Amino acid sequence: MSIFEKATREKFRYPSAKGLLTTEQLWELPLTARSGFSLDDVAKAVNAELKAVDTESFVATEANPAKATLEAKLEVVKHVIAVRLAEDQAAKAAAAKKLEKEKLLAVLGRKQDAVLENLTEADLLARINNL
Repeated sequence: MSIFEKATREKFRYPSAKGLLTTEQLWELPLTARSGFSLDDVAKAVNAELKAVDTESFVATEANPAKATLEAKLEVVKHVIAVRLAEDQAAKAAAAKKLEKEKLLAVLGRKQDAVLENLTEADLLARINNL
């Protein structure tokens, strides 16, 4: 069973400054924010819960069942963060390529204009008549 199937079947909820969030709502959160309402904050909260549950007991003989759920929740949040980081990197790379292409096209336009400026009047008239 995938982590997202588990998350939706078990109706995982994630703590946030705005209340409990669904798995679907994680995709809408910013990676970081000053308000305490981001994927990073959700991951920290789930990790803190996991550490609290993971505290070793010297008398408990069975593992806490909440541990597996919290581990799965943390994996979901980490996966969403990884995908969002990859998307952000891809968007930045695409924006950089677009900017580079615009610069190259501007330079090409100036060079083409310079070539046209150097044509003789007869050459210019001939080109105009061929259009």
